[in-house]
Amino acid sequence: MDSAGARKAHAVCVPYPAQGHVSPMMQVAKLLHSKGFHITFVNTEFNHRRLIRSKGPEYVKGLPDFRFETIPDGLPPSDRDATQDVPALSDSIRKNGLAPFLELLGKLNSSADDQVPPVTCVVSDGIMGFGRKAAQMLGILDIQFWTASACGMMGYLQHVELLKRGIVPFQGTCLSFLFLLSLSFHPFLLIP
Repeated sequence: MDSAGARKAHAVCVPYPAQGHVSPMMQVAKLLHSKGFHITFVNTEFNHRRLIRSKGPEYVKGLPDFRFETIPDGLPPSDRDATQDVPALSDSIRKNGLAPFLELLGKLNSSADDQVPPVTCVVSDGIMGFGRKAAQMLGILDIQFWTASACGMMGYLQHVELLKRGIVPFQGTCLSFLFLLSLSFHPFLLIP
């Protein structure tokens, strides 16, 4: 506790496990930490091992009020230092992410360590639906952070309408292939 007797706000940040999502989420976590938040940054076990290999074990030791935790991604174990199969990863996280994340939140909230305040909010990547669901189940604040560009977000929000109107995919062009490829990176977007 601080001198006023109030506990710090505790944000649990959970990005989609790809560099283009982890890096912006880390920036948000650092900003929140600079404003006095206790931070728990959640990686998948696979990405955590990659982070240790690239930055070294000292990087993830964290600070007393900025810690790293892991959850499984639901895929078979792999020690490859390469990007995972994105459609399989997206599907697995969607199906298997909630239970281990809830278990982690429970562990954080029941911690006997006085240095770890109870979780007050979940900051989850906009495509990590289990973060929102877990926060709702626990009755805590949920903040969705969209790690891609605003233009990308508008495209994702309007993709169903673009499909209905026949605007995309662009028939007979390489753009139709690129559009379908982009949906394979986020297959949950195809689910209404």
